[in-house]
Amino acid sequence: MSRVDIQNLTKRFPTVTALQSVSFGFAHGEFFVLLGPTGAGKTTTLRLIAGLEHQDEGSILLDGKPIDGMTPAERDVAFVFQQYSLYPTMTVFDNLAFPLRSPLRKTPEPRITTIVEEAAEKLRITHLLKRKTAQLSGGEMQRVAIGRAIVRAPRLFLMDEPLSNLDAKLRETLRVELKHLQKTQGSTTLFVTHDQIEALTMADRIAVLNEGRIAQQGTPDDIYDRPATTFVAQLVGTPKINLLAAAHRDGMAVVQGGAISVPAPRLALPESFLLGIRPEDIRPDPAGAFTGKVVLTEPLGVETILHIRAGDLKLLCLVPGMARERVGDEIRFSVVREKLHFFGPDQARIVEQK
Repeated sequence: MSRVDIQNLTKRFPTVTALQSVSFGFAHGEFFVLLGPTGAGKTTTLRLIAGLEHQDEGSILLDGKPIDGMTPAERDVAFVFQQYSLYPTMTVFDNLAFPLRSPLRKTPEPRITTIVEEAAEKLRITHLLKRKTAQLSGGEMQRVAIGRAIVRAPRLFLMDEPLSNLDAKLRETLRVELKHLQKTQGSTTLFVTHDQIEALTMADRIAVLNEGRIAQQGTPDDIYDRPATTFVAQLVGTPKINLLAAAHRDGMAVVQGGAISVPAPRLALPESFLLGIRPEDIRPDPAGAFTGKVVLTEPLGVETILHIRAGDLKLLCLVPGMARERVGDEIRFSVVREKLHFFGPDQARIVEQK
């Protein structure tokens, strides 16, 4: 497995610049996630690393050596696509064995059998080896697609939203299995997704892409607890963060309309800014300083989303379990001041002065 360094990667198409001076790196054995909305440049980045496209500027390094002039085969990376890309008339065994039977590898058949059976056991598809892939479910096909990448023992795994076509329960199951498999094998993996839950639960580190640029890099904790911009703050977290227009007055951070007012932190706050409050940091509290009315509830079992109107504000509040509050209830609430987020007019995070 290899260390990967992406240096100032730029890719232009006739009508759009897909990537603009993108740089990031990840280490041997790391599970690195590229997170961003559709059109952010995630798949383009994977295709450039795989050698399926060529960048206009910048360089890609594996273990410190540029691979820009190498063919896809010479780069020795495995690409797991969003669509399964299996051979429907072949058995699962033959699909898994296909990369090993290429003229470049010349793997003996007894060795192929051993490798395929080991991969199938890890992915719990041994019972499917004699079945044609056209007879498989979506989850089974995705396991085969991942297995076909595993048998090659490549220097790098590239995964392009491999779970997006599966139902919610199966996605959850395969997230856990894929992360466990990656850790037990120590494989270096670059995983692309638009799903922030996948990113937060699977990644060692995350790079957030927005319109072909890196908006932020860091651990899941960094991205969630210290979002660098309002874009990142809104992209990560369910339900979405409350972003409220606010002003700095007499040492207080006052939300527009005055429904929420808290002591200003030790920040160089401009006169006007955006105050971010995660829904879980709004807490129903009989002794709370603020009041509002519940206008909608969304019971989710393990937690409940409350929609609260406070003056002219509409706030999302996340409480554990099945909430006691009902539509029409007048409630008092507090906010966790230590968890507030402040963003300037440029939508960038305002950080504490040293």
